[in-house]
Amino acid sequence: MRTAYDPPVASARLLIVSPDGPGIVSAVSTFLFEQGANILDSAQHSTDPSGGMFYMRMEFQLDGLAERRRELEAAFGSTVAERFGMTWRLSLSSEPKRVAILVSRPEHCVLDLLWRWRRNEIDADIVGIVSNHPDLEQDVRRFDLPYTHIPVERDRKAEAEEQMLALLAGNVDLVILARYMQVLSPDFLRRVGAPMINIHHSFLPAFVGADPYGRAVERGVKIIGATAHYVTEELDGGPIIEQDIARISHRDSVVDLQHISRDIERTVLARAVRWHLEDRVVIDGNRTFVF
Repeated sequence: MRTAYDPPVASARLLIVSPDGPGIVSAVSTFLFEQGANILDSAQHSTDPSGGMFYMRMEFQLDGLAERRRELEAAFGSTVAERFGMTWRLSLSSEPKRVAILVSRPEHCVLDLLWRWRRNEIDADIVGIVSNHPDLEQDVRRFDLPYTHIPVERDRKAEAEEQMLALLAGNVDLVILARYMQVLSPDFLRRVGAPMINIHHSFLPAFVGADPYGRAVERGVKIIGATAHYVTEELDGGPIIEQDIARISHRDSVVDLQHISRDIERTVLARAVRWHLEDRVVIDGNRTFVF
């Protein structure tokens, strides 16, 4: 049984999106200093110092952080955020996010995530696995996690989504599609109430549908890869979190491409999930800034 993640210090992460202008870094750091906080890490980016947007991630330590959170948020909002027109959020590193994983039959991504989670490489409270097939139940049970099989029949997809919503809506902070081979409806995306991260083979865009790797071999493709992104109503069009590639050649068979692709998919998904859980991703429109 995996032991609970125990962070070494009581810390918080502050993520900010703001119109750029002078004094933002000074105002944020001065506010935290006056509250008695110690800044552990700070990163920022400006798209244009004259009329652009400013993005920041700041991590800090503060005694009595959990007890003072509401007071701290109210004070920051009134004295700093309103002044600069910020969109912002604060999260505590001592409160792991609740995560559910959706998967179909492919096992490489979900088992890789669970292995990393068991080794404390992923800081999350995994509440369960949901699948439209029963195939992976025995593997998941070895991690002492609940496995819920919800079949998706062709003419009863809405019923399946209602069952998933009963499990997930209001109960999770993140949903991971670890090779879940179903297109979720816009209604589901609106009602689930949590961001969703998906993984897919992104560098075969011309080969949609069945047997993409067979057609890639026929066309002499030189690069394959994967993309992890947030899920939106636009299929595979959400903000990109992470990507990676591998070069291939005429010596690689269809089976070789499948093996290479699985390796890329699981590492790209794991990085994207970890960065999200560590509050390293700032979203602005359809673009992400990863600190």
